Amino acid sequence: MTTGGFEVTGLTVVRGGTEVLRDLSCTVSAGEVTGLLGPSGCGKSTLMRAVVGVQQITRGSVRVLGEPAGSASLRHRIGYVTQTPSVYDDLTVVENLEFFASVLGVPRSRVGDCLTTVDLSSHRDAVVGRLSGGERSRVSLAVALLGEPELLVLDEPTVGLDPVLRQDLWGTFHALAAAGAAVLVSSHVMDEAMRCDRLLLMRDGRLIADDPPTALLARTGTADIESAFLALVREDR
Repeated sequence: MTTGGFEVTGLTVVRGGTEVLRDLSCTVSAGEVTGLLGPSGCGKSTLMRAVVGVQQITRGSVRVLGEPAGSASLRHRIGYVTQTPSVYDDLTVVENLEFFASVLGVPRSRVGDCLTTVDLSSHRDAVVGRLSGGERSRVSLAVALLGEPELLVLDEPTVGLDPVLRQDLWGTFHALAAAGAAVLVSSHVMDEAMRCDRLLLMRDGRLIADDPPTALLARTGTADIESAFLALVREDR
């Protein structure tokens, strides 16, 4: 596999006596935006946590950028945005970015660049706790971009955003991939699927498809990803 992405082999995660992920294998490569789609509760977030090295696994292996997931050497090479914003509510937008830039050891010039990327320059002096949920999520994304990560893992980053900003952010994801990053984006909104280069469709802790969107539509003989997903579910029963 290329060292610019990650490889999951036979991954099983058991939590509370329940198999959350079952013998799951996949590879995500640099230079692509890979969508991780499926209904809420199917295991998407658990897979993402395993990739970034914060999920205890039961069986299998996860290698990221050529190293075992969770290796100390990977900490500054991965950008991770969780569903819950991971920034400080009592600091302003720019104070949050300046703090994390200091922690990461990146130039302060990256702060302005990242604020521009997520369209928050006009909110730089706003206290994060007073922002909308979508705006707070964008602050978290800006923080994740500070270190110019080789792998960007985004857990439902467009929830609560207006259509124009969603379109702009997808453009950003593709620009990052074109620059050589591997980008993994999870969503339960099927209409975002066509924005991806490849799709990983999950159901009940398993992958039921790993294809480019057009190939998935051709394979199922359907006109949209939601119909394709439903067709695959029927096949999977």
